[in-house]
Amino acid sequence: MLDFTTTSPTRSETVSAFSAQTPFQRLQRQMSAQFRDLWTDPLRPRVVVVVPSITLDETLSAHLPGDIHYEERLLCLLMLLRQPRTRLIYVSSLPIAPAIVDYYLHLLPGVPGAHARKRLTLLNCHDTSARPLTRKILERPRLMERIRQELSEEAPAHLTCYNVTELEAQLSVELGIPLYGCDPALLPLGSKSGSRQLFREAGVPLPDGSEDLFSENEVIDALAALKRRQPTLRKAVVKLNEGFSGKGNATVSLSDAPTDEQLTDWLRQELPHRLRLVDHELTYETFFAQLKSMGGIVEAFIDGGRKTSPSVQCRIDPLGGVSVISTHDQILDEETGQEYLGCRFPADAAYHRDLAEAGHRIASRLRERGVLGRFGVDFMSVQQADGSWKSFAIEINLRKGGTTHPFLLLQFLTDGQYNPEKGEFELPKGGHLHYFASDNLHSERYRGLTPDDLMDILVLHALHYDSTVQEGVVFHMMGALSEFGKLGVTAIAHTPERAYALYERVVEVLNGEVLD
Repeated sequence: MLDFTTTSPTRSETVSAFSAQTPFQRLQRQMSAQFRDLWTDPLRPRVVVVVPSITLDETLSAHLPGDIHYEERLLCLLMLLRQPRTRLIYVSSLPIAPAIVDYYLHLLPGVPGAHARKRLTLLNCHDTSARPLTRKILERPRLMERIRQELSEEAPAHLTCYNVTELEAQLSVELGIPLYGCDPALLPLGSKSGSRQLFREAGVPLPDGSEDLFSENEVIDALAALKRRQPTLRKAVVKLNEGFSGKGNATVSLSDAPTDEQLTDWLRQELPHRLRLVDHELTYETFFAQLKSMGGIVEAFIDGGRKTSPSVQCRIDPLGGVSVISTHDQILDEETGQEYLGCRFPADAAYHRDLAEAGHRIASRLRERGVLGRFGVDFMSVQQADGSWKSFAIEINLRKGGTTHPFLLLQFLTDGQYNPEKGEFELPKGGHLHYFASDNLHSERYRGLTPDDLMDILVLHALHYDSTVQEGVVFHMMGALSEFGKLGVTAIAHTPERAYALYERVVEVLNGEVLD
């Protein structure tokens, strides 16, 4: 039997030596004591500062519709207020509508909403710009001071973010509290190039390809080499190192490419016409300008009659424990097969164990490098002629991804846990749960609906999550509904079929409510 939760006896010495280098790394040493003393005792006082900044490449993130409202995905962390002595400070770019806050507080099991509300501090920047939230906070000394005033010497505090860059490390240092997340010095491990290198070290299968490419010529040479190794290859993928949710990816058709000495010249002539960008806001020129800046990879497009896009979530805790905490089947767009739209939980039983094993090997390698916190690994799984499945590791996401918030919400609502051996989410009193989740329930007709309108609709149609039967729908990104016609949904049920039926019911109800 495989042990999917392990602890490294040598990580404390490794991290201690590593952590002495900078003020941020010295602060991080506090996380071990906090994890040991606080995580096992829900009655101990603590303060959690949530900064849900999408601190990614601004050229790519600016093309995400309603991007500023993705900050609302971490409102699931309001569920931490079920611990009666926990205080939470949530900082956002814009004020969060009271109806949205009340909605989450109402979901709290076993805690009166008024009690939780007293322990919640909401702060914001009143800033709609596309710049990262963390940068906005650092630029506002008075806001920084308000956060400090909410901290207490009697209650240990830590910072949690969507992802960690030098900006989040700076915020951690200026607030004087550690950050539960990966040191930004290790971020190259989660780039597309770094992921491929680490997969090889971990002995996990990955697509044929090349990494550390920084020019159009290098991409052309890599494509030529790939096609020569695989003469029947129909398609390849070119990816920017720091792309996310499929943004920064492009496909190249190679089905009719020559395989002789003319291949390189053919690619040089044809690539501008054959490069299909997932992000339609980018151009061929801007794509390669980004690649020159951040680097990228070329890899074979995984083909097959039946294939899926699963992922595994892992956690490396401050004491060096490695855990496989969930698996999902991701839903990608039909046009390119590159853009993330949603997910099903848990992943298919046909390959969930293979995912867990591969995820554990990858996480163990990352632990050796000093990585801390939650992260995900994306795969592509293809059914073979004999009915078995083969999974290829695609990329590591050293951040909270699209599968993080629905799973956290499920845990907080139910106190259940994912069993990586069985591939099931087990409830404390028996039974299992599934969900279907999406950040991309979108229609132009939804524009104009407010969060209050949504509350009316979900109550009238009995869509709200019901803790007595542990089924129903939980919404997120509600702030994006009125302006962008966009909404996030997690439909929870005891079977995968029932979960998807609940999601379809949401779509049916919303469409019916906005009929002309």
